[in-house]
Amino acid sequence: MRKILFWLFILVFTVSLARAQDAATQQLIDEINGRIQNLTEMQAAQGKKIADLEKQISDLSDKLNQPAVNNSASADDIKKLTQAIQEVDKKRQDDNAQILKALDKLAKGGAVSAPPRNKPAATANDNPTPTTSNSSSGGKQNGYWYPVKDGDTLIAIAKAYSAELKTKITVDQILAANPGLTPKNLVVDKKIFIPDPSAK
Repeated sequence: MRKILFWLFILVFTVSLARAQDAATQQLIDEINGRIQNLTEMQAAQGKKIADLEKQISDLSDKLNQPAVNNSASADDIKKLTQAIQEVDKKRQDDNAQILKALDKLAKGGAVSAPPRNKPAATANDNPTPTTSNSSSGGKQNGYWYPVKDGDTLIAIAKAYSAELKTKITVDQILAANPGLTPKNLVVDKKIFIPDPSAK
């Protein structure tokens, strides 16, 4: 009886082992089949792309073999092009004339600069009136009162008064004559004192 049970046990064990191997083998076969199917689909997609490319090459070849279209310009086209070229050339000549004027002005010693937004300081037409002011050092100082205009800077004001009075006026001199004045925060219409170093 023991022998029969032993052989029965071996038979059951062998059958289960065979079934386990069959399941693993089946799983491997299914996986391989899936990969083959993916490769087949990819090959079909590549075949379609190749067919599309062949069609595009054929279309391009047909276009190249077609007779050329008449690309010649009409008399009106040439006339319009000539007018456009003449306009461009006229603008170029005007620009050259302006450049030559500016160079001539530079050669004569004049400064060429962009026109200011407004007059930054006194000019001969403003007729600045000399006056005196108490300086920060406690003494009296000769100079001019100037109302700040929109867009003014202390540098521009100093340059304008230097040119007007034909003497060097610096930003430091203006700041010294106006305690509390800040160059970056000039108040429009506020009068600042411009010292005249040449006046005694």
